[in-house]
Amino acid sequence: MSLSLTILGCHSATPRVNAFPTSQYLEINNSHFLIDCGEGTQRQMRKYKVGFSSINHIFISHLHGDHFYGLVGLLSTYGILSREKELHIYGPKGIKEVTLLQLKISQSHAQYPIIFHELKSKESELIFENDKVSVRTIPLNHRVYTNGYLFTEKEEPRKLHLQNISNYKEIDKADYLNIKAGKDVILSTGEIIPNAELTLPPKKPLSFAFCSDTKYKPDIIPIIKNVDLLYHEATFLSDREDLARKTKHATSKQAAKIAKDAEVGQLIIGHYSGRYKDISLFQKEAKEIFENTELAEPGKVFEI
Repeated sequence: MSLSLTILGCHSATPRVNAFPTSQYLEINNSHFLIDCGEGTQRQMRKYKVGFSSINHIFISHLHGDHFYGLVGLLSTYGILSREKELHIYGPKGIKEVTLLQLKISQSHAQYPIIFHELKSKESELIFENDKVSVRTIPLNHRVYTNGYLFTEKEEPRKLHLQNISNYKEIDKADYLNIKAGKDVILSTGEIIPNAELTLPPKKPLSFAFCSDTKYKPDIIPIIKNVDLLYHEATFLSDREDLARKTKHATSKQAAKIAKDAEVGQLIIGHYSGRYKDISLFQKEAKEIFENTELAEPGKVFEI
């Protein structure tokens, strides 16, 4: 079980020479996801050696350009690369229409299946699940319908406690599958050996929460409680809290307060406004509230 997050872009609004809009590549429990797809995403994927073919699921938080204007270019490139595997895209209602229109008008012939999962619920919901990972939405509050996403590893089966098992000669290797599945063992005497005595608990599943553009929204805390890694937008410093409120963005202090109250393992902040030349100020301000805060920067990798 492992988690690795690569920051591809982490700035707000328009792309600049050394500032790319939001996009992240997540590897969790051997599953691979692209989260948001601002302009320049595929350039960044090549620069930081993110495998195009490994991605089968793309999650778009909202339909502001700095979060999805790179999507149609990426889909077109997949067509050029003769992709055959189906690709799943999760995002707000409307993403299918705007994407297919661009592909149609530009005659970008994507021969591979593209499956859209359009979202409209304002409640947290399970939107993806396999035997390794589950993904839930985190309803946010921005100027348009917006979701964050919570990625959680599936819990592994309990492990055999072979030392304890050896105390019971009746238990045979043929019983091991049932024990791993959580079943107790009944001896010939009728004595019940609890499964907890015969197994060891698995490691805690790892989790990552991505909170895209949003105003300060403390009611997301129960959803992201105790996550190992939290990305939360911090467009402004606290000196512009008025502007954050007006534009429905968050400050670095507000992001840190969310992290502290949710008791997360580590906080990553990003989506910096271009008005700030020194992004270290964001970390300095957030650390006053939540010490384990790191800055998102292109190419930076966070691993657990």
